[in-house]
Amino acid sequence: MKIEHIVKHEHRQIREATTEPLWVRLLLIAVAVGFLSVFLLLPLLSIFVKSFSDGLNVFWQSLTDSDSLAAIRLTLLTAAIVVPLNVVFGVAAAWCLGKFEFKGKGILLTLIDIPFAISPVIAGLLFVFLFGAKSTLGGWLMAHDIKILYATPAIVMVTMFVTAPFVVRELLPIMQAQGTEEELAARVLGASGWQIFRRVTLPNIKWGLLYGAILCNARAMGEFGAVAVVSGKIRGETNTLPLHIEILYQQYPKSAPFTLASLLALLAIVTLIIKTIVEWKAEEG
Repeated sequence: MKIEHIVKHEHRQIREATTEPLWVRLLLIAVAVGFLSVFLLLPLLSIFVKSFSDGLNVFWQSLTDSDSLAAIRLTLLTAAIVVPLNVVFGVAAAWCLGKFEFKGKGILLTLIDIPFAISPVIAGLLFVFLFGAKSTLGGWLMAHDIKILYATPAIVMVTMFVTAPFVVRELLPIMQAQGTEEELAARVLGASGWQIFRRVTLPNIKWGLLYGAILCNARAMGEFGAVAVVSGKIRGETNTLPLHIEILYQQYPKSAPFTLASLLALLAIVTLIIKTIVEWKAEEG
């Protein structure tokens, strides 16, 4: 009994030493809630309120306008191309970096992080310099009537550039923590490379892979800076949803831009919900 009393006393002392006073906790909660309300919830709420300010008919007309539909289609098409390519690249790069040791590993990791280090506008300019009419490659493309800049290919390429690190960065810590023991055991038992990946590696990384793909998709749909540089902002052709929202806001400061902004915000909310579910499933698994 004496020992149990001592243990309980020590646990109570540890709990008291690591627990802030009630007023401190309430103050921190109030600051967090106030910050989120002012900088997140109120702006988000105002977008939805303004989108319906001119009535439901105007809301629907803004959403189904030909230029708006073209921007939505281009945004979804870009994400549909970029996300699978980045998933393949991310798995391959994370597997290479997480499972093997080789010279130049640090350099490869640094190259993967470049999109995080430079502005998206600078990334767009790099593609303009690469594929522009004054470059050697751009001149060759023009001579062969191949259009990259101010067309969908450039939008896809810059979007893939700025989203490239997301899947890699989610998978790399997981693969490094798991090591290579399970893969080596499967190899000893006679499994092929594809069987090892499908039955050993993929089940271990599936939640991290899905989480990285969700983040990649969210960034792909919301990218503005790099796409603005290479798209030419041609209405109905090369405007993605963020670019079209900017043009509508500059020309018609009514409900139309807020209607499309609410759609983009709704996509972001759905993405966050899926992200939360994935995190919950990952913790359970």
